[in-house]
Amino acid sequence: MTESTRRYRSELRQRQAAETRLRVVGAAAELFSRQGYQVTTFAQLAAEAGVSVETVQRHGPKSALLRAALELASFGVEGETDLFATDLGKAMLRVRDTAELAALIGTAVLAINAPSAGLWVAVASAAQSDEELRGYYADLLAELRRQVEHVFRVFAERGWLRTDVPFDDLVEAFCVITGVETYVRFVRLDGKPDDAYTEFVARTLRETVLSPLPRSSPASG
Repeated sequence: MTESTRRYRSELRQRQAAETRLRVVGAAAELFSRQGYQVTTFAQLAAEAGVSVETVQRHGPKSALLRAALELASFGVEGETDLFATDLGKAMLRVRDTAELAALIGTAVLAINAPSAGLWVAVASAAQSDEELRGYYADLLAELRRQVEHVFRVFAERGWLRTDVPFDDLVEAFCVITGVETYVRFVRLDGKPDDAYTEFVARTLRETVLSPLPRSSPASG
């Protein structure tokens, strides 16, 4: 066997493994969102993904699949990542004023919360009785807050944050306004349309978090 043949086969196996991983995690996202974490079985996950139960078990326990599904649905990647390394973060750095920033965030949180809301509900519910998931949920919320703090420090340097409210309160307000719980209540429980939700987020950020003065800055490259 030549070196190029070995390399090709290795790359093929890696690609097939990645595709299988996506199918399994995608099945977890679908079933956990639809019917909850506790009642979903490995057999159901295998049937949804079109693979064997043994294959699913190699990618789990269930708690690991729930974590992976939530991260993938929310952020597009598994594991932690710097927000400014994502497309959303790069777009934030290019905006020129707080009005444009608020509109961007309103649209972005809809794109994040709509596909992941069911999984967030599943995690919050399962965390009540699963110690491992309870710890993961707490860590995830803490990491999200750290990301917001990181982003807000950049905003503060640009003069885009209110200065009459403590920094920690601004961070907390942002987390509440953009959180999944707010999306679920506004859209899924109250039945309001998506465009009303994005406008609500943008308007509330302008009124409570962002500087009330018309600030602008050159777009970053």
